[in-house]
Amino acid sequence: MRVDDFDFDLPAERIALHPAEPRDSARMLIVRPGEPLEDGRVTDLLRILRAGDVLVVNDTRVLPAELTGTRIRGDNRASVSFNLHKRVDANTWRAFARPAKRLHVLDRLELGDTGSIGATVAGKGETGEVTLAFDLGGAELDEAIKAHGAMPLPPYIEAKRHTEERDKSDYQTVYAARDGAVAAPTAGLHFTESLLQQLAEFGVTVERVTLHVGAGTFLPVKVEDTDDHVMHAEWGDIPAAVVERILAARAKGGRVIAVGTTSLRLLETAARATGILQPFVGDTDIFITPGYRFNAVDILMTNFHLPRSTLFMLVSAFAGLETMRAAYAHAIADNYRFYSYGDASLLFRDEGS
Repeated sequence: MRVDDFDFDLPAERIALHPAEPRDSARMLIVRPGEPLEDGRVTDLLRILRAGDVLVVNDTRVLPAELTGTRIRGDNRASVSFNLHKRVDANTWRAFARPAKRLHVLDRLELGDTGSIGATVAGKGETGEVTLAFDLGGAELDEAIKAHGAMPLPPYIEAKRHTEERDKSDYQTVYAARDGAVAAPTAGLHFTESLLQQLAEFGVTVERVTLHVGAGTFLPVKVEDTDDHVMHAEWGDIPAAVVERILAARAKGGRVIAVGTTSLRLLETAARATGILQPFVGDTDIFITPGYRFNAVDILMTNFHLPRSTLFMLVSAFAGLETMRAAYAHAIADNYRFYSYGDASLLFRDEGS
């Protein structure tokens, strides 16, 4: 399909710079293909979901993965910054560098506000990406990044304001547990401990999977045809016990509600080979566009996405392109807040998909 098919005009003032307070007070557009759109709130999940349904959340934890520091080459020094985006091994990360032209392979780096994180440029790509080999590794490196890094807000927020101290909590889900993401699974930002407890008391099961969201989620689609787009890869994990509980709930008539496109992409990856959900550990680069047949997810809760983005393509595949065009036109006209800190939508799957 042509990427132009997924374009729309979005006024800049619709981009949310801070989340709703409290989180679950955000608006939520309820989209049932073939039925009128319904304006609601995130707390309406309490009346829409049913006992026996399964809410699948992504428990990845965002690392404050924006590091600044100094490049050292002999007696020459230059200021540089990095956005870590994919872990390679215990002490190696791929990162986007600014400015990349100042860096050569084997350059030494002193990173963090005290320069205490040492690293070497181990590789350099053609689009500003570098490979960094850190002197530290494993949990010790993670703790150093947490202590000295800044929260890597999406570029469409950073372009409008500086990172604030509150972002360290605002840009993290309340159930975040496994370090490794460099971007938040933003649909999950709408949940509070209270809402999760009420859903559990009502009989909705909450299951955790992990997909470490990479900075590639913000990369624009630069091709004209979706067939030519190369999707970024992200690491994910669905344990066997989680799969067993989801399949058992579905067998009893429960619906699977993916919280965020990250949860959906991981579930669909794990079901792609056989059409039935299986345990999964590894990288996924699944790219979902209209025409894809969904196997694992019945309902998707997600935020409002960028024009021409892979995420808008995904929601269009899930609920129908014309349905989503109408939903986004309604959201823009009715002052819904867009992107990572914005409002939510609850999408029911188009039965044709």
